[in-house]
Amino acid sequence: MSQPVDEVIVRTFEVGDGPRIAAAWTQAAPQDGMTTLRFRDLVLLDRNFDSTGLFVAEVGGEIVGSSYAVRRRVAHDGDDLEPQTGWIPYFFAVPSVRGRGIGRTLVSSAMSWLAGHGRTEVVFSGYTPNYVLPGLDEERYPAASRLMRSLGFETVEQPSAMDRSLIGYQMPDDIRELVTSLQARGYEFGSPTSDELIPLIAMAGERFNSDWARAIRECIVAGMPLERILVARDPSGELLGWAMHGTYENVIERFGPFGILPESRGTGLGKALLHVTLERMCALGAHSAWFLWADEGSTASHLYRKTGFGISRTFTVLRAPLTPALVN
Repeated sequence: MSQPVDEVIVRTFEVGDGPRIAAAWTQAAPQDGMTTLRFRDLVLLDRNFDSTGLFVAEVGGEIVGSSYAVRRRVAHDGDDLEPQTGWIPYFFAVPSVRGRGIGRTLVSSAMSWLAGHGRTEVVFSGYTPNYVLPGLDEERYPAASRLMRSLGFETVEQPSAMDRSLIGYQMPDDIRELVTSLQARGYEFGSPTSDELIPLIAMAGERFNSDWARAIRECIVAGMPLERILVARDPSGELLGWAMHGTYENVIERFGPFGILPESRGTGLGKALLHVTLERMCALGAHSAWFLWADEGSTASHLYRKTGFGISRTFTVLRAPLTPALVN
């Protein structure tokens, strides 16, 4: 006789679930595992967290899957709550229960929850500030890709993660000559003063990305040393760009953000600043430099390649429409 299949229960988050979700997550995706404290910081303590949007699947009292839906209740920039958009930063089901429709139920529950809160589109993942990965690694998780496509998700963009080893790194002679030449003309490379953080954060937010300004501010308030930031100054002392590492989750080898004002590009300043930062990372004990998001074909991507970075993974940011019919 066949053994009875335990009933699947899908419910919302309850106190005590955090460690169990993290453990099940790691079982489901060991190459992208989760810890209890990291789950707390990225999900439970996210300023937009709503426990009714975090779904948990149980079989026989064990957590076997989860999905998370989030919408903005606190504006990311200015007063824009992006009222049409919701996000699903993650979902998973452990291997032992796959094929039973649990993943589909979890994702559909998240989509219905967002539709019920008036959202007309949902993005996977692409949620700032607390995404775990930029999108879906379709090569690593083909079954998840098939599920998302069957639910109407389509590709928005495909950012690449890149990395390079810093073991044995030495600034190339031609770059050293470039740095020396720029310095002889009055340009400076160095860590910012506390007062310079004001124009640095303003430049990051107004000329590049509002989330970069947030990230710089929050990591410094949390105690990140200023020696992890390098700025480029023109002969008058005006900031032209910056590069940093250790910004996100205090991971010293995670590079970025990095930006050079458009009017200063083509001068070699970006190339010089990138190498000066890699040299500083080595001095602080980093064995590699990596980041999660570069737009393929962009100017920055070409610069990274020329500096020895290679693509380690490609992610797909996905989007699907939501309709009132999705509301349970």
